[in-house]
Amino acid sequence: MKARARLKYVIISLLLIFAMLPVTQALASDTEDSEATGAVDLGFSVDARGAILIEAETGTVLFEQNQDAAYPPASVTKIMTLLLVMEALESGKIALTDRISVSEYAASMGGSQVFLEEGEAMTVEEMIKCTVIASANDAAVALAEFVSGSEGAFVAEMNRRAEELGMTSTHFENVTGLDDTTENHVTSASDIAKMSRELIKHDLILKYSSVWMDSIRDGAFTLTNTNRLIRYYEGATGLKTGSTEKAKFCISACATRGGMTLIAVIMGAPTRDARNEAARRLLDYGFSNYALYRFEGRRWSDVPVLGGSEPYIEAELACFSAVVKKSELSGVVFDLSLPEKIEAPVCVGDEIGSAVFRTGETHLATIPVRALTPSPKMNYWQVFLKLLQRVIFSHEF
Repeated sequence: MKARARLKYVIISLLLIFAMLPVTQALASDTEDSEATGAVDLGFSVDARGAILIEAETGTVLFEQNQDAAYPPASVTKIMTLLLVMEALESGKIALTDRISVSEYAASMGGSQVFLEEGEAMTVEEMIKCTVIASANDAAVALAEFVSGSEGAFVAEMNRRAEELGMTSTHFENVTGLDDTTENHVTSASDIAKMSRELIKHDLILKYSSVWMDSIRDGAFTLTNTNRLIRYYEGATGLKTGSTEKAKFCISACATRGGMTLIAVIMGAPTRDARNEAARRLLDYGFSNYALYRFEGRRWSDVPVLGGSEPYIEAELACFSAVVKKSELSGVVFDLSLPEKIEAPVCVGDEIGSAVFRTGETHLATIPVRALTPSPKMNYWQVFLKLLQRVIFSHEF
């Protein structure tokens, strides 16, 4: 009886083991699929409807949470408003010293404001400070009217620019983010990151977004930055906050440390403190775990050409940047493939070699080596002259 009981237990154990095998295989398959698609479980989420963390120079996404869902952005809208203003400045359409006379409509804006009065005049630079630092709706509308003639015309430009930047979840209805009467004024965390990345390419904006306190009207009116991270987060340089009943609490926060700039976007956090904490947590995660590798490029002035009218050409391996794990930064290497001689013809821009960048077994990028100068193939007359020169200069008198 004891032997039979033991046999019974052995059979049951074996059946249980075999029953578990498909589950184990399925789990292994899921893991392999996750690795193949590059999905990473960071082990945490943030208290918000949507969020994303990117590195600004390369656009590399380091964290994402519901990043493509469209929500009201509140005053984070003004990132696009300010982008168009920066581009108008860069093109020469407007100047910082231009004076703007406030319209009745601009002066009527509610919400965050600097209480502009109809007919009051301020410079473009003062209006930018009010918009960036104090999130002033009246100043944002005044800028839009000055650039495009009306808020409606400016909004059309905002939507056009959003399309150019690939912001597929975005539609703007005004320049402020006020959403009491809007029907479809929305964007996503991913789209906010895109326009934020574009905005901070204009160094001038950081002159204002990194300021904690300033003033207008000859010091009579104080501006305090709505972005509290500027005051207490190391390396914070901007960028824009926003909050309404619909949007809850939003922010696009950028900071720079060790030569790397990160942008953390939070949408729909329940409170201001939760929003700031979520942004801080994402920035901390990025700076603690990642670094920016930069290759400054390389040039050659004497690459030999076979059969070319020019015996040598100039070539270039372009600059390259990549986000890597901090522990792997010192291990980044590249393998250069460049023939000793290039066969003619060679045109400007032709790929004549390449460099493969990697860290350990991880492939980062393959960057081409391109010709900077041309070398057409020699014609028969040029070949004849070359042979003649050889005969003449090799003859001993």
